[in-house]
Amino acid sequence: MSVEAVPFGGSQQGGSEPAQTRGFGASSGTAGRRIATLLLRGGSLAVFVAVLIVFSVTAPYFLSVGNIGNVLGQSAIAGVLAIGLTVVMIAGGGNVVTGGIDLSLAANMGLSAAVYAALSQAGFGDAVAVAGALAMGLAIGIVNALAITLAGIVPLLATLAVMNVVAGLELVLTQNTVIPATGDLLTLLSGSGPFDIPVLAYVLIGFTLVAALVVQATPLGLRLYAVGEFPEAARASGLSVKPFIAGAFLFSGFCGGIAGILSVSYLSGSTTGAGDLLLPVVVTALLGTVFSRRLVPTVIGTLLSALFVSFLVNGFQLLNLSSTLVSGVQGLLILFVVSATTLLRKQETSA
Repeated sequence: MSVEAVPFGGSQQGGSEPAQTRGFGASSGTAGRRIATLLLRGGSLAVFVAVLIVFSVTAPYFLSVGNIGNVLGQSAIAGVLAIGLTVVMIAGGGNVVTGGIDLSLAANMGLSAAVYAALSQAGFGDAVAVAGALAMGLAIGIVNALAITLAGIVPLLATLAVMNVVAGLELVLTQNTVIPATGDLLTLLSGSGPFDIPVLAYVLIGFTLVAALVVQATPLGLRLYAVGEFPEAARASGLSVKPFIAGAFLFSGFCGGIAGILSVSYLSGSTTGAGDLLLPVVVTALLGTVFSRRLVPTVIGTLLSALFVSFLVNGFQLLNLSSTLVSGVQGLLILFVVSATTLLRKQETSA
């Protein structure tokens, strides 16, 4: 049995069952789930469009080219982190308690940014600073991977523990202060590109396209989905599950390093509030599932979700609404997405 034969969609799980044994209840249940999925996806897109329309009418300059470019640029850091979390969710499964989750991503970004800024301030060139930030991100990914695949710690607890350790290391390195940084690379990343759109926006789009190509259109991506959705079937087909899970956390750590570099370019130094980005990243990754055909994590869905969250925050800022409302809305989005997808999966299991 080859891995390409492993089914992904819920409607295909009973593919080996004889047709005459399938009852009307099962087919009606599948049809009901398809309708519910379409309604959830369509409703999500409708809400996305409605938000854009409402803010374009009520908020000045919301749909101006300059503001859209700023939103794209502001989405870059959280978007890169959310793509890393998306790959972890794909390889680890949709259950955020026992499956794929990485709570250390925001702290990873903060420490990687601090390493980059410290190396830059110490007089090292861009190449050394970039290598240091990426190496730190990968090191954190390695620790997560070893804790989960070798020690057998649940990802939720393992990454929570790593998050606290990494946040402590950042405080030690920065002494809870901002480390300023300058350099040619930072100047380039903080500038504007064609059509006066921030370079960070092009970085986000390019990174998303490369990640989507690998995850959605290569055998490696297919195997990641197989490992996450049907681990027993993946093992039966000859796949070793743990290396794929470990690789997902390594990629997540790598994304933390990249986001750290982008953060330094955006803020002209390290940041002491990296932990505040965790909730938006989790919201973005979870909300991205509703933009996919089968309510599963996808890279393109995560990009759409990142833009939705950023436009939402930007609209609130233009209307001078309290930032606490943004956190409340983000919490409601997590509750809505997790509840809806959980109910649909229960329907799929009972069908």
